[in-house]
Parts: sequence; structure tokens; C-alpha cells
Amino acid sequence: MAERSFAKEVRDLELGAGQEFRGEGILAITKALLQSGVGYVGGYQGAPISHLMDVLADAQDTLAKLGVQFSASASEAAAAASLAASVMYPIRGAVTFKSTVGTNVASDALANLASGGVKGGALIVVGEDYGEGSSIMQERSHAFAMKSQIWLLDPRPNLESIVKAVEDGFELSEASNTPVMLEVRIRSCHVHGSFIAKDNKPPPFTLKQALENPSRDTSRIVLPPASYLHEKEKIEQRWPAAVKFIKERKLNEVFAGDLADIGVIMQGGMYNGVIRALRRLGLADVWGATRVPLYVMNVTYPLVDDEVAAFCTGKKAVLIVEEGQPEYIEQAINTILRRRDINTRIAGKDVLPMAGEYVADVMLKGVREFLAVNAPSALSDQLRAPNVPNIHDDERVKALAGAVPARPPGFCTGCPERPIFAAMKLVEQELGPHHVAADIGCHLFSILPPFNIGATTMGYGLGPASAAAFNVKADKKSISVMGDGGFWHNGLTSSIGNAVYNKHDGVVVVVDNYYSSATGGQDILSSRADSEVRSTQHPIAKAVEGVGATWVRQIDRTYDVAKLRDTLKEALTDKTPGPKIIVASSECMLNKQRRVKPLFNKAVKSGQRMVRERFGVDEDVCSGDHACIRLSGCPSLSVKRTDDPLKDDPVAAIDDTCVGCGNCGEVAEAAVLCPSFYRADIIHNPTRMDVFLAKIRKTVIGALQRRRARRRIAFA
Repeated sequence: MAERSFAKEVRDLELGAGQEFRGEGILAITKALLQSGVGYVGGYQGAPISHLMDVLADAQDTLAKLGVQFSASASEAAAAASLAASVMYPIRGAVTFKSTVGTNVASDALANLASGGVKGGALIVVGEDYGEGSSIMQERSHAFAMKSQIWLLDPRPNLESIVKAVEDGFELSEASNTPVMLEVRIRSCHVHGSFIAKDNKPPPFTLKQALENPSRDTSRIVLPPASYLHEKEKIEQRWPAAVKFIKERKLNEVFAGDLADIGVIMQGGMYNGVIRALRRLGLADVWGATRVPLYVMNVTYPLVDDEVAAFCTGKKAVLIVEEGQPEYIEQAINTILRRRDINTRIAGKDVLPMAGEYVADVMLKGVREFLAVNAPSALSDQLRAPNVPNIHDDERVKALAGAVPARPPGFCTGCPERPIFAAMKLVEQELGPHHVAADIGCHLFSILPPFNIGATTMGYGLGPASAAAFNVKADKKSISVMGDGGFWHNGLTSSIGNAVYNKHDGVVVVVDNYYSSATGGQDILSSRADSEVRSTQHPIAKAVEGVGATWVRQIDRTYDVAKLRDTLKEALTDKTPGPKIIVASSECMLNKQRRVKPLFNKAVKSGQRMVRERFGVDEDVCSGDHACIRLSGCPSLSVKRTDDPLKDDPVAAIDDTCVGCGNCGEVAEAAVLCPSFYRADIIHNPTRMDVFLAKIRKTVIGALQRRRARRRIAFA
């Protein structure tokens, strides 16, 4: 179950030649793959390309008609390795994953693929997760492309350019026998627009044909002496072939302008930002007509030396717009110009920041600074001034930034992972703090308030592996946390198997919420749902026992804070050697609500009696110490003022976003807090008995309330 269904949108994937396709970038990429005659597609979900995997999963009928094989890969390495089908056979294959972390995971397979080369077109669609919307460390894919000699496409962020890049990418791959990366940023993935579709093409050579007619060429296998020749082949044959194809097909674009003595060279993905900056400076319009000549590199690696030299010749200065660091392109262009004795001045990281995303104001500042030095007459007096007003300098914005508190990410309302860390805090109060190794996933939010748990995170499924060095005799054990998505991605072997093999006496908590929730709620091996196209319902506990773990505890309801607390305490105090593994299972509340709410609403609409649980706080009982909030942190649990003159502090309160998980009450009971929480059942379409019982309760409770009111001490 993914976070979003594309069942309606995927019908447009069957549009034919001449018809207009409308949608977002992810859908455009999928349509372009089908128009290109792709034979197989694989990948691993992760921002910003998660929806590409979801679209492909929802488009099974269309893929089946064309004979396209689709695999939701176990990891990025599994996806990249599947491109081996294009090494010996003329089959076009594509894979997709988040970069750069996904590229790192896939690096072994990609390096081998690039060394031996491909016969069929091999396209790697990488979601370049860089900038303010990123969830990972800030790195670029460019370095990997250079070191492995994989050509890197970075198309202008509009649907026509993206679709063309997919089609060109396959042809470039085949023309140079080299895998090609297609880099798409967050904005490219979700930009909306249109393009004129082409007919979908079934693969001219199928996987079935390949299996029935096996081929073998030892010169493509990465073993000596062939591996020594691959490097020479890359430089002497594949690189020149790629440059020739790029030049002949004009994959890079030049936009002329009347300010001919200056220019801007940019990554294709930076085009919209550059045009916007020029428009704000009065040097371009919304349609892209520009006074400043532009050289747009839809292929950022390899560079085409002749095109760069031709663009720079006769210009006194050129600005390189290259997001991220190091400045690979800027350095390469400087080398090209020096070798050809072209004296054009190159600006780049001197006016644009070395690190960070080039958002609108950053781009505007850098472009303005370049023009103020090299074409001052093109700017108005106001824009030529050294200190152009910036929105962030506005006193009102500064005041707003000071008044609005930071809003770090946190667990969703009702998240089943929250009680796990509440239990950890309770154990910490009794046994003291422990080293806690965190992992990639929703559970990483435990490092933030109110839990403040977790010291490190080293990669998806590597939480327990990152605690491996602490396998020493001590009074305390290490605790490591890993999600079910990370467990199946990498954790079973690298973390659990490693701990079993080395008899690591640490505690491992596997958070099992039935989905790969952090990547969008996709099904995995241990998902509880039935699936027609996937094999699910394989328990994590059995898997860890299968690799030799003997101390294993299964908890089927994470909201039982007391049981979690006692199990954690048992694991931390048990003297049995070897890893102590706790599998804590409850369904992701976000996915559960997506699944249950439509069914609930449908039942209510049809007249069925339905009961919805809600929780509240009795403000007369609440002591106002807010310990429940510190041990829960649920977004629906907040505070409110009370009319009780004897209570100075605000009391706890539960708002309308409550989903009835019961965690707040469980925490209060396990931590022996005040018994102020209550549960209320909201009944839709009540029966006569429900109405009758409600009247009796109302009468009795009303009488007791009036009796208490008469006895209450009144203050004048």
C-alpha cells in the first residue's frame, strides 16, 4: 500500500501519437520509458522518486500489454544489478532510486556495469535529493558519474525536456555502450505540464527471447585481463562515441541574446532558476526569451569541449551555474579554455555559494553580482547598487522568524513507534542512559524532543551494525533500532547476521509497522496484507531465527507500553550471550487511516452502526505537570487553560486530530502518572439500545455533577 494511488493517472500512459499528455514529471518519465521500448524496469523507492515506483506498480496492466517486466527491488543494489540483462542482450532496461544514498548502495553493481559496458540501453533515473527539501546528507551524483564513466543527463525541468532526455538517454547508452544516469531533482519530479505523446513500443527484443537464446561474451565480464582493457575502451571508444552523439543530436542547447560579450553556462536543472533571476533583473521574459546568451547542458557529463569553447569564444566573461560542491564543471571548463588559450573570464563559485541549494534569492544575488561587474549597463541603477534589498532582510520577516518556533519533524498522530521510545525513556529512568544506535526511517525522529534518544545513524538497515564496535564486556549493553524497511533492505545480513556471527551482546529493536513507511508506505516481505503480485506475510521474527538468533521476543501491540518496558528491561539485564532481538509490531497509523477511513465512512453512509474511539483528559483530575506530554509527544496532546483557580499551570488536552490509539493512557498508566485520561466511544447510526443507555448515563452523570456543584467551595 503506497501513500498515494495513481490508478486514475496511469490510464494516460496509453495515450497514442499526437495526443496531449498532461501530468507531473514522474508520470512523464514513465510514459517516456514506454515510448522508448523499455523491456524491464526496477528500482527502490525513496524521495524524490518514490512516486515513480508507485506509478509503475499501478500500471501493471499497461506494462503487461507491452511485455514490460517490472520489479520492486529489495534495495538499490538489487535494482542496479538487474541492469545486467542489458550487458549481453539488446534489451533496454531502466532502474530508479534516490541519490546519493541509493547510488552509494548500488555502487558495486553500477561500477561493474560501467566497466563491462552494455549492449542494450541502460538508464538509471536518480532522484537528486539535494537542497532544502532533502532528507539526507548533501552530496552530488556527479562525482560517481565521473569516477565510473557513466554519462549524466540533467534536463531542463519541463515535461518536454524530461521526456526527450529519457529517449535520448537510451540512444546515447546504445551509441556508446555505456550506462546513462538521468538526474531529476524534487522540482523536476513534481513539475506539472504537458507534451505531445508518441505510441508506446513493445521491446523489440524481449526477455523471453534472451532466456531462450542465451548469449555470452567474456570480454564484457569484469575479470582480468578484460577489466584492464575496459578502462582503455572507455577513454578511446566509448567517450568519443558519446561526445559525437551529443554533438550530432544537439542534446545541449544554446539560447542567443543581444548581450553577446557575456553568457551563462548552467546545468539543465538550473535553467528555470536562471531564467527567473534574469526576469527579475529585467533581462528575460516568462517565455524564456533572454538578452543574456545561455548554454544549457542537458548532459553535464561528459562535457563537449568544442561546444564549450565555441560558446565562450569572443565573450569577456561567462558565469557557471553549478549547484553543489566541489565545482566539477567549473574546474573542467577552466581547463578546456586554458588548453585552447581562450581568455574568457570564468565566474562561478566566487559569486554563487559553494554549498546549499540555489533557491530564488540565492540565484538572483549571484547573477546580479556577475552582471554588476561584467555588464553593469544592462542593469537599472537600483539593481546595480551594491546592496539590493532581500526579503530575508525585511524587519517583518525577521520578527516572524523570531516569534514562530522551529517545527522539527516528528511522529504522526497515533504513530505506533512513539510508545516504543516512551518505554525506552521509562527504562532509562530505572537503568540509566544507554548508547542507542539509530537508523534511517520514521523511528529516527526519536533523536528529537521529547524523547532525545539516539546517538548515531549510519545508513538504511545499519543501525545494529553501527553498534558492532561496542561488543565488549561492560555493565551496560548497547541498544540499536531498525525499521522493517531497513531490515529487509540491508539489515538482516549486515546487522542481524553480523551480530549473531560475532555474538554481539547488544539489544536490537526491530520496529515492524507492516510497510516501508518512511519511503511512502510500500509493501514489503513482512507486510500483513494479501498481494496478488507480491509474496508477503513473512514474519521478521522467523527471519532472525533463521540466521541463528535465539533470544527473540515478538510484541504484537506496541501501544502496550508496560510490556515494552518490561521486555526492554529483560533484554538489558539478561546475561545470555548473543544479541537480544525485540520485534515490536503495530500497523503504521498513517497507512491504517488511509485504509480504514474510506471503509468507515462508507459504512456510516450506508447506515451501519459504527463506533469510533476518542480519548480525552479530565481537567479536574489532571495535575498539570505535563509528564504525559514529555513521555508521549503526540501532536494531538497539547495544553489548555482551566477555570480552576487552584491550578496555575495549564492542563493537558486532546484535540480533534486524535485517532484513538490509546498511547496517552498507556503511557500514563505505565509511568504511574495521574489517571486523568478517559476513552469516549462516538457511535454513528446508534441503535435504540444505544440511545436508551445514553439517556440513563446522562441522567446519572448529570445528577452526580449537580451534587458535586452544590458541595463545591465558592469564592466571592
